[in-house]
Amino acid sequence: MKKWYDEEYEFTVTVTGFLRGSKTEHYCRNGEEVGDVYKCTYGCPVNNQGYGICSKTMMMLYPIMEAVRSGGDLTKVGGSSAYEKDLVCPDGCVLFHLKAESLGNENFHTGGFYHTGENE
Repeated sequence: MKKWYDEEYEFTVTVTGFLRGSKTEHYCRNGEEVGDVYKCTYGCPVNNQGYGICSKTMMMLYPIMEAVRSGGDLTKVGGSSAYEKDLVCPDGCVLFHLKAESLGNENFHTGGFYHTGENE
């Protein structure tokens, strides 16, 4: 991997609770526990142990992250602020809190980083 672009946003995803029950065993296949924190910029969120977030949850997170990257306001889709939103995993088990933080870098598309055509 050769990361060459400084992303616009950093995302933090925190496990805040369970919809039902109080433990991860026999409940959450990925083993999410309250307090787990995942971080990423463009790639998939990983925790401090190097484990990735649940793949089903990532399917939900990606469009929300793209909305932020596109200048969207998460309050328009139920967020608590422009850059924060609470979510329930697709299996209806785990509660997550997503928070985006602007890093002050230019947008990938409007900043002219995306080029089509031959390799340079």
